[in-house]
Amino acid sequence: MQSDGKGIVTPNSACPYDVIIVGGGPGGATASTFLKKYNPNLRVLVLEKAKFPRDHIGESQLPSISPILDEMGCWDKVEAAGFPIKLGASYTWGRDADQWDFDFYPVEQWKDEPRPAKFAGQRRYTAFQVDRAIYDELLLNHARSLGVEAREGTLVREVLTEGDRVTGVMLDNGQKLTARWYIDASGNVNLFRRALGVGVDVTEELKNVAIWDYWQNAEWAENIGVGGTRVQVRSLPYGWVWFIPLGPTRTSVGLITPAEHFKKSGKEAEELYLEALHSQPQIASLIAKGTREMKLEATKDWSQLADRLVGENWFLVGEAAGFADPILAAGLSLTHSSARDAAYTILELDRGNIDGAWLRGRYNERHRTNIGQHIRFGQYWYSANGCFTDLQENCSRIAAEAGLKLDPKKAWAWLAQGGFISESLGLPSFGSFDVASAKQILDRFDPSGAKKVGYQVSGHNVFKLNTRGATRGKVGHLENGEVRALDCWERGEAKLPLVGIYGAVVKVLERTSDGKEIIDAFYQIVRSSGTGAEGGEQSDVSLFIQALDVMIEKYWVTREVDKKRPMVTITDENQRYIRSREKTKEALTAAGTSNVTFNYE
Repeated sequence: MQSDGKGIVTPNSACPYDVIIVGGGPGGATASTFLKKYNPNLRVLVLEKAKFPRDHIGESQLPSISPILDEMGCWDKVEAAGFPIKLGASYTWGRDADQWDFDFYPVEQWKDEPRPAKFAGQRRYTAFQVDRAIYDELLLNHARSLGVEAREGTLVREVLTEGDRVTGVMLDNGQKLTARWYIDASGNVNLFRRALGVGVDVTEELKNVAIWDYWQNAEWAENIGVGGTRVQVRSLPYGWVWFIPLGPTRTSVGLITPAEHFKKSGKEAEELYLEALHSQPQIASLIAKGTREMKLEATKDWSQLADRLVGENWFLVGEAAGFADPILAAGLSLTHSSARDAAYTILELDRGNIDGAWLRGRYNERHRTNIGQHIRFGQYWYSANGCFTDLQENCSRIAAEAGLKLDPKKAWAWLAQGGFISESLGLPSFGSFDVASAKQILDRFDPSGAKKVGYQVSGHNVFKLNTRGATRGKVGHLENGEVRALDCWERGEAKLPLVGIYGAVVKVLERTSDGKEIIDAFYQIVRSSGTGAEGGEQSDVSLFIQALDVMIEKYWVTREVDKKRPMVTITDENQRYIRSREKTKEALTAAGTSNVTFNYE
């Protein structure tokens, strides 16, 4: 290796390639794009066994992907493809069959705008619903435009190893290729994990089967402005159905059911699939005038997590690292974020300015925690669904395996054991949800309908920073192609970043302990930043409140009551947008909004 004097490694003749990536889907395209964007001299090779375009499930995105696409330089390309804008999802799930909405942005504040639009304002809060045949090819071609060599129709037959090091890959044609670094983005094929003997933890109670097909001219369930809609998730006694518009005429419709139930039913995949779609009235009405493409597929859908995600010269990204049940629509988010992080880590390891063991450990911990959170939430999500009348035994087993009680307060304590992780440093989140949304979900799933998780902040008015027993440490922050080691407090496994939202809360607490002054300071920070969309101020302040709540949860902040001061009170109305369909309609009526239509009842 050779250095240009600025810490950037330039290629030499020691290996034909600097980085070989197995898998050309979103994981491989994302990692290769960032590697070439931030070090154009790197020789990056992507090996993809399929010929694009090809269909693939995992079509519903989360907003955390959009800034990654923007950083990759391809958000405008994805937007120009005309994929539906995802404002959220509509569910029937929980203690009853009532329909409820989970929105990323308040639909009653949505403003019509022409497309293609820029990644700004309200679009920063949204996601896409993507046709993977188009999306994956678009991303890989974007990587090619930066100089990535990508070979389609190229099968890796064997991964060559020595100890914990990958020494090369053998192609199906007998050719051996070598590199300094390797990334496994092969999905559930798990090439590297198997070759290196890395263990995997399979969540036995989340062994499901996915059965799906594509439909032409099915009716969108909801039309929101220009090109906006929600994904539909509908519970059945033996599983759930997804309905995801991918474009003006094409829709992905699928069924998730436990593998055990599928086997016991004695039915063929197509029979069970069609029975599911036609037994759910809303889905049946939406596909009534549509036609199937007759591309029915079925695959196992098992939640699992590799024991480790990084080694001496290799990384696992996306589903190769782990898979969480699709009920949370987190698959592509986990893939894009881990692939970005792997590329950043390789770039930083090449610079040699930060301890390699710390960099590898940070990657492993961050993404194992992230995947693990989604798996835990999936366990709770399934066990708490009273609509699964045919799967009560399975739901009870899930709860028993996790030692999980459906009391939302106890469930929150169990879920929070996994810690909190975020795609952007300092943003308090749990799996796919921010903290407030996660608490609202638990409250909605409460069988009694009476117990509330609540907020640690509520009912108190004095908050003091508590760093007793803590030492200074470092957390990683990804920015402009560099992993920046930034200050934090450490106490056991808990870390308190001193940057981002957490850092801002720390600074406020260093100035005052008064609850009212603290909340006022949060509003002042948001107003002075001048970012976000119209109507987003309350939502942005909510993030600071959630950070304070997590800091109390992890004993970084103590809380007290001074009867002479006003109390802090936090309600669901101060938080994210999870509400019943009736409440959604009431909000639309109150706002006088006419750009939303529902095509079923």
